[in-house]
Amino acid sequence: MNSRYWTILIVYILMQLSGIAGIPLLISLGMGVPESFAAWSMGSFIVALLIMLLLLAPERHLERGHPKLQRTSSGHAVKWAFLGVFLAFIAQYIAILIEMYALNIEPGSENTQEIMDMVQLIPSFAIVVALIGPVLEEIVFRKVIFGAFYKRFNFFFSALFSSVIFAVVHLDFTHILIYTAVGFTFSYLYVKTGRIIVPIVAHMAVNGYAVIVQVLLGDKLEEMQRELEQLQFIVGGILL
Repeated sequence: MNSRYWTILIVYILMQLSGIAGIPLLISLGMGVPESFAAWSMGSFIVALLIMLLLLAPERHLERGHPKLQRTSSGHAVKWAFLGVFLAFIAQYIAILIEMYALNIEPGSENTQEIMDMVQLIPSFAIVVALIGPVLEEIVFRKVIFGAFYKRFNFFFSALFSSVIFAVVHLDFTHILIYTAVGFTFSYLYVKTGRIIVPIVAHMAVNGYAVIVQVLLGDKLEEMQRELEQLQFIVGGILL
């Protein structure tokens, strides 16, 4: 791993730790706790992403020099970006089914719910969740970590290692299978096309879907569920 990639990892770690001092500082200046968390998170994510992009700028072709990654044509990349969205959702769905029926793990992530609650409270935070976060995380976990291990090891081990770290960073150990399955998908898309933009698109789609369904459509879905339950009650009364 070259010095730029080590610097990217250091920047990511510092970004994750910066809230320990930054959020209390904003609170001491009079901001509320949720507002301080959202403001510091957005600011630190944006700064970290800009630094990473500057570090990557000398590499005209992002995957140049990797012995196992070959950049495909733009048309091929677009096709796999489209297919990758469906593959990511399929992998996530299969992992959820395995957790539910084989491991007896209840669906629903506390980490995801906390993030969605923050988006609902502060809508601008959705920019971090659906746009900035996926770009930053794919650079770190796929391009840097997976890419470094893929130079020396096979795809399975490299994807597994980077995906487990991906899950650990999100502090969601209960649903580590879901993060691993999605991480494998993103790694496959990266290897298939040699372009980091492809797993970025899939990652944005997964996160964006969660924001739309759980936040923007949350109230409507609850209303539809109540109406369905009322309809079932009425139909059941008529049949009885």
